[in-house]
Amino acid sequence: MRKSRNWRCSRREFFSTLTKCVPSLALGKGVFGSAQKIPGPVSYQGSSDRPINPSTLWKNRFLTVATVIRVNQIEATRTKSLGQDEKALNTPENVEAFRKAFARGWPGGRLTWALSWLALNNQSEPYKAVRKLVAEYHARFGDEVTFIPGGYFANVYNSRQQVNRDLHDGLALASAIVGPEYRPDCVVAGFLAAENLQFLAEEEDIHVCQGNIWSQYGIDNLDDDGSISYPYYPSKEDSLKPAQSHADLIDCVDLDGWTCDFLAARRPGFAGGFNSRMGVGPIETIHRYGLKEGLREMLHTTAIHFDQGFDLNGFAWVTNIWEVSIGSYGLAEWLSAVRRRWPDTCCVTHGEFGLLWRRQFRSNSRLNYRFVERGSGIGGSDVDKEIRWLMNQQFRLALLRKIPHGQERVIDFTNYGLPAHEPKGLTRDWCLMGEINQKETRPQDTPKPFSELPAEDRRMIFEKCPDLHFR
Repeated sequence: MRKSRNWRCSRREFFSTLTKCVPSLALGKGVFGSAQKIPGPVSYQGSSDRPINPSTLWKNRFLTVATVIRVNQIEATRTKSLGQDEKALNTPENVEAFRKAFARGWPGGRLTWALSWLALNNQSEPYKAVRKLVAEYHARFGDEVTFIPGGYFANVYNSRQQVNRDLHDGLALASAIVGPEYRPDCVVAGFLAAENLQFLAEEEDIHVCQGNIWSQYGIDNLDDDGSISYPYYPSKEDSLKPAQSHADLIDCVDLDGWTCDFLAARRPGFAGGFNSRMGVGPIETIHRYGLKEGLREMLHTTAIHFDQGFDLNGFAWVTNIWEVSIGSYGLAEWLSAVRRRWPDTCCVTHGEFGLLWRRQFRSNSRLNYRFVERGSGIGGSDVDKEIRWLMNQQFRLALLRKIPHGQERVIDFTNYGLPAHEPKGLTRDWCLMGEINQKETRPQDTPKPFSELPAEDRRMIFEKCPDLHFR
């Protein structure tokens, strides 16, 4: 039975519940599903007719999936942890079951493994076995093995200097798992400040980072709404701002963490009893609405990009972080459904996708992302609403209307040409909110007709998007 629509659960609260269900998980029983038999050995070497090594972004669809292995839910610093102990969830058996589920869903696909500081340093036999497994997965399947600092929120708890030290040492440990010649192409970080992204590029020679969580606000331990949702080069002023010039550019491709349903994401936190992070993530979909409805929402969100988004942008990208500690319930089903519906999709690592994007774009000047969504009717994805997003180097703009005949109103306009400044100290608030922000947390955020934007802003929008028309 579906729970009340007032159901609220952040990722942190979800894991708190999950750790109480470890005996059930050990028996292969999902927290939100009936008992399932743990699959026996399978061959990971399944063939696929999908392009594995695409040479270009154009006319290709990309799926990137990362997973995280931790000891504690939020390893705020090297010595301080918050939340739940996850040792009973991040076992060799669960890691192996996760990789098998991924292979069933996407034979020949490649996965990004991100290990936390404690997971890299824990000397217990289970964690030694886990590290051996992920090294084997790199050798056998081409999976990426990398480091995640601070449990998604490194800059909330650490100075930038300490984050740089953690990145340097953590990357060395992750590389050593695989071998002396190995170096990951990407870091998974949740969120990372501009100075730390610059350190990755200039000191560590790493040019891809999952470094923002698009639309994150009022959930978990950090707020960072304000970026664009597809890859970009961040500004030295603020990691959420696309660089405006060569001098301003950090040569580290910044990737989103989870592809979200745009209609759900416009809300702050759990406003209205909905989860603004709903999209392809399993916590907000499968574990909230059950397998059937959860998969329907995940595929709805995927289709925003792989159908009309593909036509509008010339390529498409969907991304997901699915922690080992969540379990693999629903993973193979979602991947299989995506493969059936979009059989030409390339399932590659975060590093591979980011570097391919970097080869195509040497600056942000040609970025002109566009997205259109009509709601699924699940959760905060309003079935009677349509949202359009325009995202580029100069600005991001969101237009919302009631269908079929409602007038579009501006719910977000952020001018990236204006100066931006990141916080100096430790804080959860890293948002870059423009003149109007989609979360509607300030009086100035009241939606308005496009005609009420200042003339200079309208002129800039039409210069970048001369074919823009309104409904």
